[in-house]
Parts: sequence; structure tokens; C-alpha cells
Amino acid sequence: MHHEVTRIIAEIAVGRDQATQELLPLVYQELRRIASAQMARLRPGDTLQPTALVHEAYLKLVGSPGPGWNGRGHFFAAAAQAMREIVVDHVRRKVAAKRGGGQRAEPLDVEIAVDAELLGIEDVLSINTAIARLEAEHPRKAQVVVMRFFGGLPDQEIAEALGVTTRTVEREWRFARAYLHDVLSRGAET
Repeated sequence: MHHEVTRIIAEIAVGRDQATQELLPLVYQELRRIASAQMARLRPGDTLQPTALVHEAYLKLVGSPGPGWNGRGHFFAAAAQAMREIVVDHVRRKVAAKRGGGQRAEPLDVEIAVDAELLGIEDVLSINTAIARLEAEHPRKAQVVVMRFFGGLPDQEIAEALGVTTRTVEREWRFARAYLHDVLSRGAET
């Protein structure tokens, strides 16, 4: 199936419209898994349902002209990024609707708590801000975070998508975790 996904992505890249309809059934379960993993980190009722997230992300992905995916890993990285953006936008709308939400931001330890605790609205926004800061200073390291944390991609697929070695991915993941931990810890202190 990996080869079939790669073949269809190549067809999308050359502009074959029918290929986007062929891609969804092949990637749907994996996209659903990524969406479910993202939603599992959030408190119930804080955001979209996984199915809605998958469909909105897929429309965003295939609706953009010349997506430039260079394979399966790159596609799923783009999907994870699209889902992250959709969740953050949805959370921002909720905060705006509540005029601040009244929820207290909780300090997060990126190495432990992000995987273990349910995230509230303020946590999602804090993490997004920290990742945006990482992206401004270290773009590839931010891509590793999005692909690994939000996309659940293994190091090998991340390495292939970025054109680097798995060892580089491991190093950049360690750096990014420490960086985000520092940014989020300082944010909780202020």
C-alpha cells in the first residue's frame, strides 16, 4: 500500500484530478489515527471530532495548488501540519467566543506531560505559540516536531520526507523537546 500511496501522490503532483479521489480511501485510516491521537490529548468538548478533522484537513491538503509532496512521509507530515492548524484555529475561535475562556494556563513538561495529560484550550495555544517560535528560529526542527508529535510518523519516514538521516531526526527531536520545554516553562512563570 505504501507504493500505491506514493504512486497516487506522484499523479497528484502532475495534475491528474482523479488521483485525489483515489488517495483518500488509501490514507483515510492513517489520517483518522493521526486525528484521533491529536484529539486524545485534548479535553472532551474542547474541539472537533476526529472524522471532521480528517475531512477538513484532507480538503485543505488537496485544495491547495501544487502541494509538492515528495512521497508518503511528506504527505502525512503535511496532513499533521494541516490538522494542527485546524485544531488551533478552532481553539482560537472558542477562546474568542468565550472572551478569554476563564481557564488558567497549566505548565507543561513537553517531555512527559504533553503525552500524558489532556490539554485544555490555553495549553493548545501555548504549545502552538512555542512551536511557531521554534519554527521561526529552527524550521526543520519544528517540522520534526509536527511530523513526530502531531503526525505520529516514525523517524525513518520523517528522515525520508526531510532528506536527512534518522540520526539527524533523533538529534533534532531531542533539541526541539528541550527548546519547547524551556519556552513553555518560561511562559508558565510569566
